[in-house]
Amino acid sequence: MPVEKTTLEQIRKAAEFISSRISHTSECRRPKFGLVLGSGLGSFADQLTHKVSIGFEEIPHFPVSTVEGHEGRMVIGDYKGVVLLVLQGRFHYYEGYSMDEVTFPIRCMRYMNIPNLIVTNAAGSVDENYEPGDLMLIRDHIKFHGDSPLRGPNIDEFGPRFNDMSDPYTGEIRELAKKCADTLGIFLKEGVYYYFAGPSYETASEVRAINILGANAVGMSTVPEVIVGAHGGMKVMGLSCITNMATGISGKPVRHGDVIRAGETVKDKFIRLVSSIILEWDKL
Repeated sequence: MPVEKTTLEQIRKAAEFISSRISHTSECRRPKFGLVLGSGLGSFADQLTHKVSIGFEEIPHFPVSTVEGHEGRMVIGDYKGVVLLVLQGRFHYYEGYSMDEVTFPIRCMRYMNIPNLIVTNAAGSVDENYEPGDLMLIRDHIKFHGDSPLRGPNIDEFGPRFNDMSDPYTGEIRELAKKCADTLGIFLKEGVYYYFAGPSYETASEVRAINILGANAVGMSTVPEVIVGAHGGMKVMGLSCITNMATGISGKPVRHGDVIRAGETVKDKFIRLVSSIILEWDKL
């Protein structure tokens, strides 16, 4: 029997509610970018003007964020003439949500015809050449977790039953991001992100295996959102803030509080880079 899925009607109700709340701001223009901000990175939304904030709990059919460092708000506003829809926090499979629920906000963005998606996260390094404080542009990802946000009946209005994943992190945008980083004098690494469902951090043996497979960083988010964005034809960019060395590399235990604090230390560099990318991307 097919798995029960979010319906197009539920997505429509949520998207129309969001649109009704922002109809009086930003000259009634629809957002051009959707942003998902990871642990400790939510302060980017402070850059917006003429903004409207909506608690996740207010939006029909939206899940509610339960993780420290995720404010649980949607902020829509203007950044130097570009209208953004920003999620201060996200939903994770380990919170008990289905993959379908985890990616519900991306479906809403797609329904609202938002063409561009930026996903960010706090990640652990599984590469000894990386260190806390580095920013990593995601070139590709590895997901061996069996569940998928596209499992079950396909929503044909959003994309095909079997979607291409040869360039999920749009190559054109990655090149643009690297040029922005060079202009700003920000050292930006580029690598592969490995998705673990969590909530346990990885064992030392898992970290060694992940690195052998070609990953540079590991985390518990982002990939389901990217799958849905790619399925819907969105241009996608992913950016990881390296907040810690993964288990077995540093010899220290990994704690979520350390991840939050590390995100705070790089927020100025993160904000400068993302702001520049958005303004240059908007010109394409």
